[in-house]
Amino acid sequence: MGGTQFNGLALVHELVRQGHDVTIVNRGQTDAPLPEGINRLYADRTDHDQVREVLGGSEFDVVFDVSAYHPDDVALMMDLFEGCTGQYVFASSTVVYAAADHLPITEDHPLERGATQIEYGSNKLLCEDALLAAHAERGFPATVVYFSMVYGPRNIIPDREQRMYARLEQGRPVLVPGDGTTLSQVGHVDDQARALEAVMHAPATVGRRYNLTGKGFQTDLGYVRTTAEHLGVEPDLRFIPFELMEALWDGEVEISVDSGSRANIDIRTSEEARKRQQAVRHRFRFASVIPRLAPNIHRWNRSVVFNIDALKSDTGWEPQHDLASMVAQTHAWHRETGGRQFDWSYEDELLKMI
Repeated sequence: MGGTQFNGLALVHELVRQGHDVTIVNRGQTDAPLPEGINRLYADRTDHDQVREVLGGSEFDVVFDVSAYHPDDVALMMDLFEGCTGQYVFASSTVVYAAADHLPITEDHPLERGATQIEYGSNKLLCEDALLAAHAERGFPATVVYFSMVYGPRNIIPDREQRMYARLEQGRPVLVPGDGTTLSQVGHVDDQARALEAVMHAPATVGRRYNLTGKGFQTDLGYVRTTAEHLGVEPDLRFIPFELMEALWDGEVEISVDSGSRANIDIRTSEEARKRQQAVRHRFRFASVIPRLAPNIHRWNRSVVFNIDALKSDTGWEPQHDLASMVAQTHAWHRETGGRQFDWSYEDELLKMI
């Protein structure tokens, strides 16, 4: 389900490379470099009658669902494929986890279902609840895979690696929160496609959930310097003081940029800040400066690292890429495709503040 963008497209290519007979289902609105020999069906998954018409009566060894975001999405899939597939692999996200003080985060870590969770994460949790309940009650062959921050060509979130490339290529300052020692983790899109292909060969994965990300982790400074080293430049590092980061994150200081790219700094008392929800929106915007996973849950200086031993043990899969090789491959694609244009007004206002 899906198969034309980023994770789904990488998976389709990996499945074809491994000799599988692949069918994809999507609306047909994305121009994608699909491999030859696949079977492409067209349906808008929000139109349940259309999906039933296209997929009703079909049987597949495995269904990979990388485009389900709402409980109704997986309810329809269970209705269609109960008894008609050997495994249903649901792509979820590590944003479902609660904040952690002990790392790495394993699959039995508490989930965040409270007020700090956003709609995306809440819906992913409801999808998982329905799937694992169906597995427990009647053996529906569901597997849940938690993707984390994914790195690679054709990333649909250009504010991550491509914005960093553009900063360094243009000689712009690179803003680093605090002292730059917060840890984060990324996984390569091709490694993750290989992992999903490995899941379908491992019966032990049915009825379980797995973290899926890279084999290493790095500080914010390590992320910047590894990228800069590949580009052959010296990064102009600008550190955002701890006190200012706290004020930004708590919403005591908010930077807003209007449609004319003029930025305004709004300073409020801490009491007013706590009463307003704009802080959450601001955190997501700040995540374009240095990539942050689930900034609604994990504070700017909270390290976030995941354990992938369960997936490795049950499937035999091993990640091949480290951050340096991810940068080399993805930056080559970035240059071949002409890069991206970015609006820097938000960062310019931050620079003025420090």
